[in-house]
Amino acid sequence: MDDPNMEIDEEITLKKIQIFLAFMRNGNLTKAANEMQMSNVSIHKALHSLEAALKCSLFKNEGRNLIPLKSAYVLEEHSQKIVRDIIVAVEKTREAAGFAAKVLNLGSLYSLTVNTLPSIISGLKIRRGELDIQLLLNSNFDLVKKLKANELDAIIVALNDSTIDSAFEYLPMFSDDIFLAVHKDSPYAHLPEIDLSIVKDETFITLTKGFATHNDSDIIFKKAGFDPNIALQVSDIFTLISMVSSGVGMALLPGRISSVYESSVKLIPLQAKYHIQQEIGLIFLKHRERDPNLLALIAECRMFSKHYLPAK
Repeated sequence: MDDPNMEIDEEITLKKIQIFLAFMRNGNLTKAANEMQMSNVSIHKALHSLEAALKCSLFKNEGRNLIPLKSAYVLEEHSQKIVRDIIVAVEKTREAAGFAAKVLNLGSLYSLTVNTLPSIISGLKIRRGELDIQLLLNSNFDLVKKLKANELDAIIVALNDSTIDSAFEYLPMFSDDIFLAVHKDSPYAHLPEIDLSIVKDETFITLTKGFATHNDSDIIFKKAGFDPNIALQVSDIFTLISMVSSGVGMALLPGRISSVYESSVKLIPLQAKYHIQQEIGLIFLKHRERDPNLLALIAECRMFSKHYLPAK
């Protein structure tokens, strides 16, 4: 019966087992040395040290050749299983920690599903075809909370005060202007730019608190010097655009959604004194920066950033 408390000689190491298996596969020192990228002398010393630690012979000498004994074949059989089990243990441990898992949990904003996310995700699938990408859409605030709690592997959001954290690594991707969105038949739709003070008595629709565009809208309204007449707050940008398209009210929106309802909604640039930009970027935890899945995602985000064309 196996004794789980049996002491194992500290000279019996995984590296020596791997060297032993390489020798058994190749049948001679030179080939084993080439495979392990070591010298013949180092291979020979490792085998001799393993025999000493086991307190039994594994080989007999015939000239300059080492001939495996029955004990060597027994050790080979069991060592192969040990190495396989170690590899599986390492993979499972790394997966449990979220490192190089088969699933990437990505969080982002609803507005980035228009052009940004489809491009990044399609490129990521080319790089890592076996990767299952789980996408969660939510507000900036909630996504940051989930990233901190390790519920998400990475997020693509607006970089602002809510995303500042010493545990985070950032990759800025692009900047996006904020526009006034009105129905295409609005009396303001023909303006090349707008002074927000002239719409202070109009009805507005906004996103709920926690969304980056809600925060930016608050800053802009403060610059304009009035509290807007808010008719409705919604929890996703597409519902907001639909309300504008239906003539329920107007809204402040990022330019990246310009292609949504473009036949019924007009985006009007704000005058320079109200100008504000959202900076969109990738965020992940610093201790995960060498994760192969995240490295692939970073590469795709950099590629997107390089070719990004802002809305006009």
